[in-house]
Amino acid sequence: MKHFLISTVAAIGLLAGAGMAQADGTLNVAAQFEIQGPEPSTSGYIFTRMGISETLVNADADGQLTPGLATGWSVSDDGLTWDFALREGVTFHDGTPMTADTVVNALEIARGKPGQLTDLPITRIAAGNGTVTLTLSEPLAALPAFLAEFRSQILAPSSYAADGTGTQIIGTGPYRITAMEPPLSLDATAFAEYWGDAPQITDVSYSGVSRVETRALMAESGDADFVFGLDPASVSRLSMLDQVEVLSVAIPRTLLLKVNAGHPALSEPEARRALSLGIDREGTATAVLRYPEGADQLFPPSIAGWHNDDLEPLAYDPAQAQKILTGLGWETGGDGILTRNGERFALTLTTYPDRPELPLVAAVLEQQFRAIGVELTINTTNSSEIPAGHQDGSLDLGLIARNFSLIPDPIGTVLSDYVGNGDWGAMNWQNEDFATLARGIARGEDDEGDRAKAAAILQDELPVIPVAWYQQTLAVSDRVEGATIDPFERSFGLQDMRWAE
Repeated sequence: MKHFLISTVAAIGLLAGAGMAQADGTLNVAAQFEIQGPEPSTSGYIFTRMGISETLVNADADGQLTPGLATGWSVSDDGLTWDFALREGVTFHDGTPMTADTVVNALEIARGKPGQLTDLPITRIAAGNGTVTLTLSEPLAALPAFLAEFRSQILAPSSYAADGTGTQIIGTGPYRITAMEPPLSLDATAFAEYWGDAPQITDVSYSGVSRVETRALMAESGDADFVFGLDPASVSRLSMLDQVEVLSVAIPRTLLLKVNAGHPALSEPEARRALSLGIDREGTATAVLRYPEGADQLFPPSIAGWHNDDLEPLAYDPAQAQKILTGLGWETGGDGILTRNGERFALTLTTYPDRPELPLVAAVLEQQFRAIGVELTINTTNSSEIPAGHQDGSLDLGLIARNFSLIPDPIGTVLSDYVGNGDWGAMNWQNEDFATLARGIARGEDDEGDRAKAAAILQDELPVIPVAWYQQTLAVSDRVEGATIDPFERSFGLQDMRWAE
């Protein structure tokens, strides 16, 4: 309750502050993400989305890699040496030039912190004459995509303490920070020395607002111009307003159940199949989420190569689910919950309110699973409890929204979630055939169809259980023109917006 009160009081203050900011010609962004501090490894996605920091490589709306702070890249014939040509004339927000040495410094610091770079087969990062060279111990065809991930952002040396801890965000983006008060707000203004096109809106601000009802109110009242992360009820209400435009687009993200395959009740693939058969995906998607459709496999159609049209779709069949569980030795108890060897089929489902649709879906799953004899206790808490429960083995089920586009090539997330030690993916599940396919894809040695084969293994063994393919929604004030949704969630696109005439 204390956290709720603090969040509500702070949000009210932010709402009032946003109104004042708008009067001064500031575009205000409201989203659910807190700023944990000036540390790119934890809050870096906020800084890249706000246009404050940048990466060597970018990605367009189709997921194709494009130049960023690197104008191009090449790889040696053996796949072990990558050269990145740096953009000339780039200046950090503190007035110092971006050089090969400063890029190496930022990448080495990022590689020393938790994140995707840590697990890559990089043996050396070296500065050249306007270039940076990365040497690998084994080929990695997707390396440029890893350098598009937010934790690979390039910051000035003055951003870090001697031990590499982030102390301030001195980037190269079209906006520079003028004030930041973690965990709730930052202000930024256009950077006059930006190497690219100057933003048309000079001043922007960010408000971290945890409660979706407050964010929706900010959009409705005009106290925020760009509101991210809306629940279905808010989308319906805001869509009826003339002064607000609601945008929605399918993105490479899947709402799914993360399963502890080491749990005695979940260790058999058949048990996970039974849980999957107990989920009414179409009903949940259309009636609860207001999405066009549920997810009949893990990878949405937007992820080319990984989405496999030949897979048998995940179905809804409660009777078949109960039949499978009976075959596994479960018997219906007096209260309708299954038991086996004196143990109830009772699980805790952990989720988080940062994405407001997750608690709604959790409540629906509780009812659907009870119908097949499985008891769920819902634990709605901080999102950090998901990886923590993975690490200490306490997690039963986690309801999450997994992004396959933080690294524009999905192989980065696939390797982390299903081959490596990523704590947002498979838990206590390993499959050597899958690992062999994934490593071959990562090296660039895959044959046509290997991605589809890998997807088929996940469909068969269900180390995670897909529920719905994601629709990202946001509300934009009619005072703003040019707003779009980046399907890869790399940028809010503030630098391309303009005040309506």
